[in-house]
Amino acid sequence: MAERDVARDKAARLLKKQGSMSSLASSDVNRVHKVGSMSTVSFMDEPGHEEPYRPPVKYENTYQIAPGKKFPAAKVRHVIRDVLEGYLSEEKYEPELCRQMSKTISEVIKARIKEMMIPRFKIICIVHIGQLNGQGMQLGSRCLWDSSADTFSSFEFRNKSLFAVGSVYGVYYE
Repeated sequence: MAERDVARDKAARLLKKQGSMSSLASSDVNRVHKVGSMSTVSFMDEPGHEEPYRPPVKYENTYQIAPGKKFPAAKVRHVIRDVLEGYLSEEKYEPELCRQMSKTISEVIKARIKEMMIPRFKIICIVHIGQLNGQGMQLGSRCLWDSSADTFSSFEFRNKSLFAVGSVYGVYYE
């Protein structure tokens, strides 16, 4: 019995050093328990180390139906032009490369426009790249549109072997 009490006290001291303590009270140590029935409580939630209660922030609806400022279509057109000319000025048309390049260029354009921090507009960016063989091509798109707030900007790029059309849509998000 005495060996069991010594082992229990030693285990309790070891657990205290590691950040836990025995759930047994000092009066419980003298009682007879099954071997291995000791449970522990963590010191992670020590009293006095609690952060003060902060109520959750409540946001109210703005009921803003029209944008505060218009979508900067001219600045967006310059961004599209800079990115298309920077990435494609020396490229030759290769189908697999151009497929990957259209995704990359689209993401770059979208990131650069998001850096402009245009509030409350969803940005949709599409880039088409094709081989230039003297053919004609028409691109069209459709969506639900509010002509007073929503707008778009696009730019067409050509070099000796390919063409690219970048379009960015700014759709007002209420």
